[in-house]
Amino acid sequence: MTYHFRVHEDPDGRWAECLELEGCVTQEGISPDGKTQSLRVAMIEALELYLDDPPDSSRACPLPDARLDEDATLARVSVNPELAFAVALRRTRADRRLTQAAAARELGFPSLWSYQRLEARPNPSLKTIRRILEVFPEFPVELALR
Repeated sequence: MTYHFRVHEDPDGRWAECLELEGCVTQEGISPDGKTQSLRVAMIEALELYLDDPPDSSRACPLPDARLDEDATLARVSVNPELAFAVALRRTRADRRLTQAAAARELGFPSLWSYQRLEARPNPSLKTIRRILEVFPEFPVELALR
């Protein structure tokens, strides 16, 4: 799962905004040890923080816009696979207008907590992935694993 950032330069330095996620912005900075933090590292951190705890936690984050892949002027930032899986699952559930409890029931989870772990930092078994694809055939597993 790869999101797209537009990099801007101004007199104070460089900053970047994620085009798919409103409010996901960052800038080059100084790390606690006094060294300059690269914009690339800052984009990765900002993206993962945003996806892990979106500003409006009642809504799922939008998935990346594949049409932006064609724009060579944009910076691309990949999400680690565990977080990508969680984001894709939240988005799929939201698109179906299901609560976490309803999704847990549909997937046959023994408890709400078992399902909530999948939307946090998952490490699903192949059996769980198969069940997700049976219940949610639209789940973008290929996007989550890229």
